[in-house]
Amino acid sequence: MIHIERRLASQLKPIPSVGDLKFGQHFSDHWFSCKFSEQKGWHGFQIEPYGTISLHPAASVFHYGQALFEGMKSFRQQSGDIVLFRPEYNYNRMQEGAARLCLEMPSQEIFMAGLKELLTQDQRWILKDEGASLYIRPTLIGTEPFLGVRPAREILFFILLSPVGNYYSGGREPTRIWVEDAAVRAAPGGLGATKAGANYAASLFSSQNAKKQGYDQVLWLDVNHDGIEEVGTMNVFWVFNNEVVTPALNGSILAGGMRDSVLQILRSEGKAVSERRITMTEVIDKHRRGELVEAFGTGTAVIISPIGELAYKGEKYAINGGKTGPLSLRLAETITRLQRGLDRDKFDWIKPLSLL
Repeated sequence: MIHIERRLASQLKPIPSVGDLKFGQHFSDHWFSCKFSEQKGWHGFQIEPYGTISLHPAASVFHYGQALFEGMKSFRQQSGDIVLFRPEYNYNRMQEGAARLCLEMPSQEIFMAGLKELLTQDQRWILKDEGASLYIRPTLIGTEPFLGVRPAREILFFILLSPVGNYYSGGREPTRIWVEDAAVRAAPGGLGATKAGANYAASLFSSQNAKKQGYDQVLWLDVNHDGIEEVGTMNVFWVFNNEVVTPALNGSILAGGMRDSVLQILRSEGKAVSERRITMTEVIDKHRRGELVEAFGTGTAVIISPIGELAYKGEKYAINGGKTGPLSLRLAETITRLQRGLDRDKFDWIKPLSLL
């Protein structure tokens, strides 16, 4: 059992209404943090008023990119109970990413204890309104001040809480996706399978260009510029006449928790689901033959996001007439009802805050 010091805010912030919640722009009253050094191990467990971090200008995170994060959610169910969705999945994925980035990772006990204390302290930010949730951002960075290419020996772990509504301003309206056929987000053997900050920095240029063209997100292809990998904020699924396909995890695709959840749901229903290599050549060919029924993305932030249009090599391809497909809608409702406690959790994904 770790001891967490609590230094609480003298004045609490007003909580925005659900309609005013823009994703990732509001933060709760407090945050959790702890530090690692080779001499002390993990220490300095504390909850304190939300504020700024003071770091040495030579901290390794600034110069060598040792930064890793996770995205999780907490919900207030209709019963009033506070729950999390698959927190162990996020811990395990962060642990794998930390090893890849040579960052010391807190134990699961530290991770869950800090999360539990912070959520308990700031539970008023977990809104019960439809569409609202509390986004959780555990983060791990190298803080040792030095100039030299080696892993940092001093680490900071912290957790932020942010109340959110829908990720996209259009809610569950189909998104328009720009297919990037020049730049590459990740390559085999690289960092594509981790939630490293460097992955997102690499995506900004193409994302900015896509938005200038009126598109919501970028669909990334592999180094051959044909194999489909993922969208910047979500994994992708393609629904054909007799098969649901998502790209196989090849080392450059993030293993999304919502992706895994959708696969489990579909397989429990006896659906024909494949994890395999899929190319834009195949997608366009099946679209032209009328065999592409719908497409959608999955992610913690978006849950299920239907895809209504693809822009690729100067052509536009409407999917399902640009409308939300029935499978996208049903999956979104299924997962949302589980998270809200309206249906039985047969997958054991919902973790009550009290049991962390």
